[in-house]
Amino acid sequence: MRCPYCEGETRVIDKRESSEFITRRRRECLKCKKRFTTYERIESKNIMILKKDKRREPFNRDKLKSGIIRACEKRPVSLDEIEKVVNEIEARLREEGTNEISSKFIGELIMKKLKKLDKVAYIRFASVYRDFKDVDEFKDAIKEFK
Repeated sequence: MRCPYCEGETRVIDKRESSEFITRRRRECLKCKKRFTTYERIESKNIMILKKDKRREPFNRDKLKSGIIRACEKRPVSLDEIEKVVNEIEARLREEGTNEISSKFIGELIMKKLKKLDKVAYIRFASVYRDFKDVDEFKDAIKEFK
């Protein structure tokens, strides 16, 4: 692997299995001595997402992660926690055993994970996902925690 800073050769200084499908490697450049992290994933079957309007699009891990990051903005949730949630959701989707999964199923999985992780992030995500129209819908969602 080449260094992203100087294009020099690198060596692995630490390796961890962060999930069933992902290997995290900490690397150091032999030339400039900078360190960086890489992730190695098993390439597996393509999952298609069936949207509400019946369109299909390929599963995009980065899109999933960015939605969760957006919900967790300015909240005491670390990137490691977010990465763990994304890994768990992706693993759950791959366990489904089908190539097509509804966006509704994914949205419900995300809300279930966020509800445990951070209540405010959950409300933020739910307000967009469920398309809240007024304050009463927010109140109803908040009542779920009481």
